[in-house]
Amino acid sequence: MASSSDFFEIFAAEPNAATGVTFARYMELAMYHPTAGYYTRDCKRVGRDEKADFFTATSFSPVFGELVVAAAVKLLAPGRPGDYTFVEVAAEPGAGILREVAHPFAAYQTISYGQPFVFPARSVVFSNELFDAQPFTRVVRRDGRWRELGVSLHGRHLREVELPEHSAELAAYADRLPGNAEEGYRLDMPIRTVPILERMVSPAWSGLFLAFDYGKFWAELAEHCPAGTLRTYHRQKMGNDLLNRPGKQDITGHICWDWLEDGLVRAGFGETRVESQESFFMNQSADLLAAITKAEASSFSPRKRMLMQLLHPANMGQKFQALHALRK
Repeated sequence: MASSSDFFEIFAAEPNAATGVTFARYMELAMYHPTAGYYTRDCKRVGRDEKADFFTATSFSPVFGELVVAAAVKLLAPGRPGDYTFVEVAAEPGAGILREVAHPFAAYQTISYGQPFVFPARSVVFSNELFDAQPFTRVVRRDGRWRELGVSLHGRHLREVELPEHSAELAAYADRLPGNAEEGYRLDMPIRTVPILERMVSPAWSGLFLAFDYGKFWAELAEHCPAGTLRTYHRQKMGNDLLNRPGKQDITGHICWDWLEDGLVRAGFGETRVESQESFFMNQSADLLAAITKAEASSFSPRKRMLMQLLHPANMGQKFQALHALRK
C-alpha cells in the first residue's frame, strides 16, 4: 500500500483512519505524499491556462523577477549584490523567477519541494507562496471549548470529524487560542509554517530573507475569520470542499505573519516588515517601475499588463504581501 498512488489506500493505512486523523495529517498526505501528493505528482499546477489549477506572481515573469531583483538590490545596499547568491525556495521543477532575467548576483539557485535547504554563506533567500501550502491545523469552537477537527475514512468517502482530544502539535499552541470566540468559530492554524521558517533561517547565512504570500495577523485570524481561511484551487476555480479530489487539487490558507516575524527575530534578523505587494514594489522597485512606464508610455504593452496584474489592488497588489528582513 505504501507504494500505491491511490490516496484512499494510503489513507486507510493510517492509524485511526476510521475514527479520524488530524486535518494536518490529512493535508500532509494530500499535498506531499511521495506518490499521491498534489505537490509531488507530475502535473501542471501553475499557469494562466485552464489546464493549470492556479496562477501566482511567478506566472507574470520576467516582469515579476525583474521587480524582485531591483527590490533585493536596494534592500541589500550598501552591500554588493555580487557578493550574494539568490536562492529560490519551492520553485516549480524547471521553473524559477530569474530563469529569463539578467541579474547582478553571484549565482542563482533553486530548491524544489522536498529538497534540503542549503544556502551559501551570503544569500538572498526568496520564496513565493511557500508557506500557504503547508499543512494546517483546524479547530472549531464547540460548547465553550476548542475542538480539533480531523478526517475519517468510510469506504472511499472522507468525512470531517471532531477529535476527542488535542494533538500534541495543537497542544503546544493551545494558549494562543482565544477564550471568547463565538460558537462554531473555525480557526485554520498555520502551525507548520514555523518549523519551515526555522529550517530556512537556522543555518548561519547572512543576507536578505524575502517571502511573498498571503496572510493575516493573528488578531484578525482569531477574531474576524469565523469560517476559517482554507480553500481549494482546481482548474482556475476556487472552492471550499477540502475533502474532494485529495491529491489532485490545491489546498491553501492564510498564514500568520506575526509568527513568521517572531521566528525571524529569534534567528537574529533585524527589523522585519510586512507590506502589501503593491506597496513593497512601489517602495523598493520604484526606479524600475518608472523606467518600464516611461519606455512603453504610448501603448498598453504585455509588460504593462503584467504590472497591472501584480500591482493593482483589485488584482494581486493588495491580496498578497511581502515579508522581508536582513541578517548581518
